[in-house]
Amino acid sequence: MPQFHAQVPTPRAARNMTRLHKHFAHKAEVWADETAAKVAFAFGECRMHAEAERLLIDCQAEAGEAERRLRFVIADHLKRFSGDEALEVEWRDGPLPARTEAHP
Repeated sequence: MPQFHAQVPTPRAARNMTRLHKHFAHKAEVWADETAAKVAFAFGECRMHAEAERLLIDCQAEAGEAERRLRFVIADHLKRFSGDEALEVEWRDGPLPARTEAHP
């Protein structure tokens, strides 16, 4: 199953993540706390982690239509829910690189 990820710069990562998972809770299975969330749709799943200056998103879905749909749903909703930030998601193939304590 293909994996893809994004690292979205934003000083409001926790707020944006919370808006996403609360919205998706009526359509998908959601687990969340203050800094992390997992959303399991019928067509794929995403894990999110809110850091001070960025939102990390790590997803997987079946190749083809499910993958395209998941990429679109997450990016479209994040852009709409981020208000004035109008965040853009730049997807990268593969799993999210391991987080480290210090970021360049």
